[in-house]
Amino acid sequence: MIEIKKISPFIIFSEETVLNALKKISENQSRIVFAVTEHGVLEGCLSDGDFRKWLLDSKDIDLNMPITKLLNRDLITATPETGRAALESKFKAGVDAIPVIDQRGHIVSVFLKKSANLIIENFTIGEESPVFIIAEIGNNHNGSLELAKRLIDEAVGAGADCVKFQARDMKSLYSNEGNPDDIEEDLGSQYTLDLLSRFQLSREELQAAFDYAREKKVVPMCTPWDLSSLDFLDACGIPAFKIASADLTNHELIRAAGEKGKPIICSTGMSTETEINETVQLVKSSGIPSIFLHCNSTYPAPFKDVNLQYLKRLRDITGFSVGYSGHERGIHIAVAAVALGARVIEKHFTLDRDMEGNDHKVSLLPAEFAEMVRGIREVEESFGKGKERNISQGEMMNRENLAKSLVINQALQKGQTITRSMIEIRSPGKGLQPNKIDLLIGRPAPRDYVSGDFFYETDFFSGASGAKDYSFRRPWGLPVRYHDLERLQKKSNLDLVEFHFSYKDLEHSPEKYLRERYDMDVVVHSPELFQGDHILDLCSPDEDYRKRSIGELQRVVEITKKLKPFFRGPENPLIVVNVGGFSREGFVSPDEAKAMTARLEDSLGRIDAAGVELIPQTMPPFPWHFGGQSYHNLFVTAKDIEEFCVRNQMRVCLDVSHSYLAANHMKVAFSDFLERVAPFAAHLHIADGEGLDGEGLQISEGTMDFANVARVLDSKAAQASFIPEIWQGHKNEGEGFWKALEKLERWF
Repeated sequence: MIEIKKISPFIIFSEETVLNALKKISENQSRIVFAVTEHGVLEGCLSDGDFRKWLLDSKDIDLNMPITKLLNRDLITATPETGRAALESKFKAGVDAIPVIDQRGHIVSVFLKKSANLIIENFTIGEESPVFIIAEIGNNHNGSLELAKRLIDEAVGAGADCVKFQARDMKSLYSNEGNPDDIEEDLGSQYTLDLLSRFQLSREELQAAFDYAREKKVVPMCTPWDLSSLDFLDACGIPAFKIASADLTNHELIRAAGEKGKPIICSTGMSTETEINETVQLVKSSGIPSIFLHCNSTYPAPFKDVNLQYLKRLRDITGFSVGYSGHERGIHIAVAAVALGARVIEKHFTLDRDMEGNDHKVSLLPAEFAEMVRGIREVEESFGKGKERNISQGEMMNRENLAKSLVINQALQKGQTITRSMIEIRSPGKGLQPNKIDLLIGRPAPRDYVSGDFFYETDFFSGASGAKDYSFRRPWGLPVRYHDLERLQKKSNLDLVEFHFSYKDLEHSPEKYLRERYDMDVVVHSPELFQGDHILDLCSPDEDYRKRSIGELQRVVEITKKLKPFFRGPENPLIVVNVGGFSREGFVSPDEAKAMTARLEDSLGRIDAAGVELIPQTMPPFPWHFGGQSYHNLFVTAKDIEEFCVRNQMRVCLDVSHSYLAANHMKVAFSDFLERVAPFAAHLHIADGEGLDGEGLQISEGTMDFANVARVLDSKAAQASFIPEIWQGHKNEGEGFWKALEKLERWF
């Protein structure tokens, strides 16, 4: 339980709209707002539960109506005289917030059942939010504003969310008024006073450093070492205060910081658990939004003394999120702290560990700090949600290639009984898994089988979708291989086929498989993978690698020209190409992405593409390369795709699933993405998607709004052809494709 005295995030006027109330609920992250009259008298509350109930019960939903009609007026309140024990008893099931009301009916504070997330400018610090990473510059600027700005630049480049400084009023802070020449001081104090007297920034310079940090879009924070500095920092607009370990028992300073109405971050180094408990109770009773950092204040801290397990104990003591402030050497302890639940990480930061000053010795250099940030982001990305174990997209691909399936070893007619002797367990894993073998024995065959056929889940447990003739407003077709073209094209009224070649397919002449002229168009999808684990990359900085990629794509062009006589058109068949531009360890810098694009344009200029049209495919941010995930840098953002197409007078294959994931990653509206890219689409790959890497999903099994997608494509890419690009849609006579096409008829 914590008391919040800064109540403005929880208050809304009764005449305001439902929409405004929802925005406020989202902003305060406590799932509730309290409505007051124009005179400030409490009228009722609106929680997200109240809102959901209204949605279910109401026939006419108007988000612009006043919230008075939705208010819950039967709410639990308290008075300033209510004791903590009585308050805690009021937090029964379903009650997460209790307003404290004075005699006039005005809200004076709000008690929350659990600590609200800490909000510092645009950052939320809590269990479900990214780790807040502080670069502790402290006095490592050594009294130079120019060096302070360089440190800010490097911290931003390394991925810090916040840069932190220190502010001291030496006269009020030290008993000797900060005299560095005081011979009566102990050696340690004399050393510290000498450094501080030479290496502090003036208040004007600190203000300039804070302003520079804001220009660089990083949060400026500072530790006030005394009340005078606290007032100065508050006047500077610092969004939160860091309380140093040395001041954890300075309750006067902590109270004064809390009265500024801003969050505080408290380090616990040099403190006993009793002292930590006292300060925790102080901030709770004072309603100060806070987070406590586990810390060992030795410079450098020996690994044996770090005691990271105390993070769990500290969380139990505080009752809310905790963090870690590290003074040990290296980055690994900070990354481990995140794995143990730290939601704030603070590490000292310098440009040169050999500079004068004891903090430099335990500080990270920019490259080290950047490596720490990468490690933290990788760890927090790996957390997941702790829900039921599901198979990831990459695992599905590897399961397909490496697992095993149930296969029939003889011909069997529909209706005949399946026996154990008919079933064998063979790779690959594209059919029914071996653990279902007992469910097959004794069942009648749902269709005719020949020896070597796979049993499929849909044969027995959900029903396979069958083919029919379809009606679409644009040309459409199916992805095929040489071996299944004849079978699939006879099942429906296709306008085209798209050959998805493997590198092995390129070794065969089309005449070996195609014996007639088909009344349909043809598209080709170039292989990504070639012999020797060579993934096509026309952007590679390795000239030999890039030269081979150019040669492999030229082979695809020549094969495509040989296909032309077997199909009615088009005059210049489309070749879909994943042109490369991926990286293994993270996204590249804008400059390197620009260099990749230049190499791509050079590569395309070295390919004889007369008689075909090369169309690069739009890409997801995290593509799957045969069961492993990479980072993609080209054909991901709408702006870059648009500029490339205009500059090179080229069109693209718009893969809506890929691009939906890209829009999710960039946090942009997918409709806006489509509006910009669809005019350059020669051909479409249609599938659903979810999250950041859930590509190629069955229609309606992801989160895409296909009605909206169809609206934009009909407007901006009306002539573009399409195929359903459903992962493993070809299995069991193309059942995934037929299922997708049946659903897509509704919108396309």
